[in-house]
Amino acid sequence: MTITESANNPKAFQPGVDKSKSYQAKFKVWRGNSEGGELKDYTVEVNEGEVVLDIIFRIQAEQANDMSVRWNCKAGKCGSCSAEINGRPRLMCMTRMSSLPPGEEVVVTPMRTFPVIKDLVTDVSFNYEKAKQIPAFAPKPREADGTYRMAQVDVERGQEFRKCIECFMCQNVCHVIRDHEENKPAFAGPRFFIRLSELDMHPLDTNDRQKLAQEKHGLGMCNITKCCTEVCPEHIKITDNGIIPLKERVVDRKYDPLFKIFGLSNKKTNK
Repeated sequence: MTITESANNPKAFQPGVDKSKSYQAKFKVWRGNSEGGELKDYTVEVNEGEVVLDIIFRIQAEQANDMSVRWNCKAGKCGSCSAEINGRPRLMCMTRMSSLPPGEEVVVTPMRTFPVIKDLVTDVSFNYEKAKQIPAFAPKPREADGTYRMAQVDVERGQEFRKCIECFMCQNVCHVIRDHEENKPAFAGPRFFIRLSELDMHPLDTNDRQKLAQEKHGLGMCNITKCCTEVCPEHIKITDNGIIPLKERVVDRKYDPLFKIFGLSNKKTNK
């Protein structure tokens, strides 16, 4: 093949791609907007090592120039390309085509819990509004020598929760808001329960987050089905290490008679 032939056909020469392992795949991609839409069929080439986001890009470039998709890093660290692939919430950039059932149609739809803007792009502003309702970290005064001190175990406990990339897939699968739109004003969801939990267990923070979690963010509505943990791409144990311990601390404080008899308290204040 000459250089001129390759230039006229960009797909004719792709360095590093073994075309003998390429195949045609059938995709169904949801197309539409807030007023409605439907699944559209696409047949597209798949090369070795590609992920679902690669295929969406190819459909967008070759067959549907007006398709909308949100993405940023393509490395599984920004959380932007969340979607439902064959009914399961996933990051498109981290879902290899080789991990999907061979020969079967691949169905890509927007996250169901959030309003659709266009095609695969949803309005996730609900989560940012909830984030605004959580008071910022408020540290206690420094030690006499001007420093803060924490035990290493306290540092490690909260480190897991700071791995969150805010893909909001845990929010998407939480049936408290997925199936009940009316719960959204009173329910923060798993992403923000782990944020509350992280700050509540922080030994330097002075805000009373237990009362806030129960009375304003609907912690009691969570029935710990662990579906949020199952879809977390960072493998954060949202339920076991965050929500359940927070529930236990709230219940102890509210119902354990020892807290009243002996005046036990976490000595945090409401701010």
